[in-house]
Amino acid sequence: MRLYLVRHGRTSSNVARLLDTAVPGADLDEVGRSQAEYLVERLDGHHFEAVYASDLVRTQQTLAPLASARGMEMTILSGLREIQAGEDEMSPVWQRYVGTLTAWGQGDFSAKVPGGEDADTFFARFDDAIARIATSVASSALLVSHGAALRMWLAASGRGMAVEDIIGRRMGNTTVVTLEGSPDTRWEFVDWDEVDQPGEWPVDPGLDAGVSETLSTR
Repeated sequence: MRLYLVRHGRTSSNVARLLDTAVPGADLDEVGRSQAEYLVERLDGHHFEAVYASDLVRTQQTLAPLASARGMEMTILSGLREIQAGEDEMSPVWQRYVGTLTAWGQGDFSAKVPGGEDADTFFARFDDAIARIATSVASSALLVSHGAALRMWLAASGRGMAVEDIIGRRMGNTTVVTLEGSPDTRWEFVDWDEVDQPGEWPVDPGLDAGVSETLSTR
């Protein structure tokens, strides 16, 4: 099947660089709403049978114009939510959070921000959401999720792109990554579609150098 993975549009928390990971999360700001509207045009001509969003409102608001234009009903899957920041929720200080994700890439799947989640917990619920999508449609689906969640899942599950390239590549708001495959056969990269938008916030904080191929052998 073909799977379209979309990062949500811009929010005030993005602009302030806050770790906004808990439900319900911030709404889209004016730029984010424009990005969501433009997503309808960008995906014109692409077919998908079903659309999904996480339980954070920004993903649902990002998907709403596209779902409306297609006459489709979105399904909410909590497994698609952002990697939880625990004690660092709404903090502008990213060191522990990014350090946790880097540790996962280096093989320490038990690492987590206190009150957050470890790698096994994250991957179990995100994989379950993907499996539910894959068993619900025959050929194609679109989901809207979050930057860290998408980046880490792609590093672990995507094929045809080096882990270092996935970790280091820019994933701005409303980036669309297209994959083909299945939970059983793995997922091959088809496209990574970036669009620069006026007023978009700077590149999201990346992981430290040294993230290895550990994720690709998970």
